[in-house]
Amino acid sequence: MKFDVIVIGGGPSGLMAAIAAGEKGAKVLLIDKGEKLGRKLAISGGGRCNVTNRLPVEEIMKHLPGNGKFLYSAFSLFNNEDIITFFEKLGIELKEEDHGRMFPVSDKAQSVVDALLSKLDQLKVTIYKNSPVHEIIYDNGKAVAVTQKNGNRIDADAVVVAVGGKSVPHTGSTGDGYAWAEKAGHTISELFPTEVPVTSNEPFIKQKVLQGLSLRDVALSVLNPKGKSIITHKMDMIFTHLGVSGPAVLRCSQFVVKALKKWDLKEVTMHLDVLPDIKEESLFQEMIKMIKEDPKKSLKNLFKGLLPERYLLFLMERIDIDPGMQGAVLSHEKLREFVKLVKGFEFKVNGTLPLDKAFVTGGGVSVKEIEPQTMGSKLMNGLYFCGEILDIHGYTGGYNITAALVTGRLAGLNAARSALQRN
Repeated sequence: MKFDVIVIGGGPSGLMAAIAAGEKGAKVLLIDKGEKLGRKLAISGGGRCNVTNRLPVEEIMKHLPGNGKFLYSAFSLFNNEDIITFFEKLGIELKEEDHGRMFPVSDKAQSVVDALLSKLDQLKVTIYKNSPVHEIIYDNGKAVAVTQKNGNRIDADAVVVAVGGKSVPHTGSTGDGYAWAEKAGHTISELFPTEVPVTSNEPFIKQKVLQGLSLRDVALSVLNPKGKSIITHKMDMIFTHLGVSGPAVLRCSQFVVKALKKWDLKEVTMHLDVLPDIKEESLFQEMIKMIKEDPKKSLKNLFKGLLPERYLLFLMERIDIDPGMQGAVLSHEKLREFVKLVKGFEFKVNGTLPLDKAFVTGGGVSVKEIEPQTMGSKLMNGLYFCGEILDIHGYTGGYNITAALVTGRLAGLNAARSALQRN
């Protein structure tokens, strides 16, 4: 049996690629090793499916720290606004939430998956489920077929690899595509976890002193060996039994991984400012004023409106301040020491949870070897890559799915074009 285009992988980029190729009039096969298509989509955005982000393209690039600039050409051809239009044409009404995140009005990820499957059906795309691909066959510098694990060979004029990375493996992303890319001569940049909780051996973590404590709108930084900030994210975070997690931590995690590797370190320092909107001196003066207004009140009761009580007591204990002490008794020197800690508590972290616990895979097929306007391989004719298998990664918030849908669209369109030109 022969197809114009075979798309391997039924995640966001694969579904988009198969639809794009089908819309061009190509005879398309979508092949996936799992029982269900769109499994990653179905769990994205907490089961609500954050389909894209409405921020301007320049802003989206900043939220794709892993080779986001590679997508400039792609965004000029198909961008986040086009994604919104695409879904609305499928009958999925979208709404905008904080930070530009776009969700279906239904708040159900499954409605997005169902609309995509219905479109595939309408385009008469052939779908093989529970069909693991063994390898891609290359002949004379061109992708010509795929073989299944059962030995069956399926010929094609173009092959799109959309099998994801190695994160969230229960959705089927187990890194199958890297070997096929290497066989075609592609370089795979080292894989690492991103958007992942960070681990620490600090005694206060081991003893679970702050476990379960959430802090809102903090400024969390990763420091280099000289104590300078590499990156700062202002968002929420939570202390866990293994280290730290939450949005600010997930965004910092890839910089922890890179710093450990770059400077060959066992541990990296993180810097936490729980009141980033007030300067150190202003905070000091405000606390002096609070003490003057009620000098007999205990420090714990004076300051509990400024910080969550557990964190307040934790910081006081670290510099031997008795929380029951009257404010009037506290020396200015000790207060300054406390303010410094509020504005800059530093702790060591030693890594992250493994790749299979990460939301996103860093590394992958080198984008230097991919045509930025077509997603075609520069090394093998008729071979296209899209989605998380590429060395492109971003923060959570609709950025990775945007990259997956944009690269999927271009890969599918151009695979169909090249296949139909051959026929």
